[in-house]
Amino acid sequence: MNVTIDNYRTLNFDTIDIQEEWNMPAERERRMHNIHAYPAKFPAFITTKAIHKAEENNISVKTVADIFCGCGTVAFETVRSGKYFWGCDINPVATLIAETKSNVYQDEQLQDFFDRIIAAYNTCNVDKTNRIYSNERIQYWFDEEHIDNLLKLRSSIYLVVDDELYRKFFLCAFSNILKSCSRWLTKSIKPQIDPKKQPKDVLSSYIYQVNMMRKANMENINEKYGKADIKRVNILDVNIDKPFVDLIVTSPPYVTSYEYADLHQLSTLWLEYTDDFRLLREGTIGSLYHSEEFDKNLKKLNNVGQDIVFKMYSIDKRKTRSIAQYYIDMQSTVHKVVEMLNPGGACLFVIGNTEYKGVKIDNAKHLTECLLAEGMVNIEVDRRKISNKILTPYRDTNGKFASVKGCCRKVYSEEFVIFARKCN
Repeated sequence: MNVTIDNYRTLNFDTIDIQEEWNMPAERERRMHNIHAYPAKFPAFITTKAIHKAEENNISVKTVADIFCGCGTVAFETVRSGKYFWGCDINPVATLIAETKSNVYQDEQLQDFFDRIIAAYNTCNVDKTNRIYSNERIQYWFDEEHIDNLLKLRSSIYLVVDDELYRKFFLCAFSNILKSCSRWLTKSIKPQIDPKKQPKDVLSSYIYQVNMMRKANMENINEKYGKADIKRVNILDVNIDKPFVDLIVTSPPYVTSYEYADLHQLSTLWLEYTDDFRLLREGTIGSLYHSEEFDKNLKKLNNVGQDIVFKMYSIDKRKTRSIAQYYIDMQSTVHKVVEMLNPGGACLFVIGNTEYKGVKIDNAKHLTECLLAEGMVNIEVDRRKISNKILTPYRDTNGKFASVKGCCRKVYSEEFVIFARKCN
């Protein structure tokens, strides 16, 4: 449906019809999308549909961007369609996965490096002076035997693989076995220990992981791929000299979402992106760590943002501050989107609404007002169901997905697909 400046504020977005075309893929996703666990992954088929939609609107799509590229779903689908991809994300674990996904590797070279990694692992001595042993979070999540073996494996990767492109492949594999080799509660979105868990063996887990990733890579080996340029940076810190993108396909983080830095802390610590994973919370969209001018920026909130912040203020002042900062950042983000787009280009956002203590957090309506304020035209808002294969309607107190009410809290099972064009 089309949203106009006259009706978007009074429109209840939850009454918009669900469009089947945005619900389910026409074919099975490539294995490459599953090489590394990642929360709330973007549906792969939406990228292809977005490109087709843009082309049906007479947009020549040569460059696609994702400003919250996460684990690289849009990146992979873009390059395998032969197009150029540009993406950014502030999370180093996300950009590692995205870079790995968007490259094609020679299997003979993978086999050679892999054999040498295993040989080095089997002859490697444990370095007990390594600073990994003094990290309290590592000691919290891993027993000493698993720390020993993971350190041997990580050392072997760095020792053997001198090609940066291939090294990232093997580090991505290393990253994905960390939770299964730790005390981390399986399938929980909250970082917590499972006292009954028996962590998996390091070497056998790694062998299985690499072999799985090699099979995924073989699906793509004979295809003509485009190029990908992936930056580890917040989109708000990117300087844009001139437009360079034909289509932006992205899914912003939810305003009340969990902290990705917390969820990826094992990889962050083991890959030495930081000694304290909490530092990676700084600078994220909606983060209170960069809200020094909050009071001044509050006046910049658009109408929808002000409505929601006003409703929240008497309920939870700290959460209100976070939500306000998120909306301020999203308004700046949409301005960046318009700067990036070539004249006549388009953007497609996938975004969900949330709720906090009875207050509806209407992200889709806020985003629509942002697009209108930046002069975007031909705005279409569709609603899609989130596949129940991945999500169920409730979460329990541990953050695990559940299918019964009781003590569980309801989560949203739909989200919005918002398409808009920049004027020529």
